[in-house]
Amino acid sequence: MTRNGKQNIGQMVLTLIMIAAALIMIIPLVWMISTSFKTQPEVFAYPVKWLPERPTWEAHRKVWLGALNFVKYYRNSLKIAVLGTVGAITFGSMAAYGFARVQFRGRNLLFGLYLLLMMVPPQILFVPKFIMFDWAGIYNTHWALFLPTMFTIIGVFYMRQHFLTLPKELTEAAIIDGAGHFTMFRKIFLPLAKPTIVTFAILDFTWAWNNYEDALVFLIDEDLYTVPLGLNNFLLEYSIDYPGMMAAATASIIPIVLVFLFGQRYIIEGLVSSSVKG
Repeated sequence: MTRNGKQNIGQMVLTLIMIAAALIMIIPLVWMISTSFKTQPEVFAYPVKWLPERPTWEAHRKVWLGALNFVKYYRNSLKIAVLGTVGAITFGSMAAYGFARVQFRGRNLLFGLYLLLMMVPPQILFVPKFIMFDWAGIYNTHWALFLPTMFTIIGVFYMRQHFLTLPKELTEAAIIDGAGHFTMFRKIFLPLAKPTIVTFAILDFTWAWNNYEDALVFLIDEDLYTVPLGLNNFLLEYSIDYPGMMAAATASIIPIVLVFLFGQRYIIEGLVSSSVKG
């Protein structure tokens, strides 16, 4: 067998493995959507029926038009995710530019110490954050959720890696033309970092949207609940409303899907550009 023939077989095997892996990962999603159109008895039918015999919109109607306030949860999650993402991009890109292009003594040491914070499990910070938020008067408010997400270590690291890949000649030419750091950051680096920024925005929005632990710890008032907390309303006293929970879960993935569809062409380009130089 020729070398090209072996390569073609290898590519076919790899393709089949990837297809099988994709099918395995998509099965829970298909089951979730299918269950949202079932009745409670159909959920436990054996053998398992992937498609309901008589699809019903009752669970979806309960989610959007019922007394569960899910629309309010949806609005709260969008508010927190959007504000947190905008803040993370703004402050993260500024800090990344400073660590990548501004020369000052101890820059690399400071950045190394900054990265060490990534090793601290977020659960350890619940008590200090609780005390600080209570002292600041923002406990049981949305400020307690989106303010911490505005300052992200991963975002600074991610965007700094991209800024390091840009030619130094850009900075030198801008300095000769009399541009300051803020002008260079706003007119040169930000436009060139668009794929990286969009990719990070998608990731950060997803993290903020799915944030369950912080909402559970720092929110008491049910009117402030987010979508992840709202799913608990389907945990009844003696049973679980599976169709309702799956309908709510199906609704909860819509913003994430839309965000990914909007920015998917930037994801690979952003990931590659930010991993060229360490």
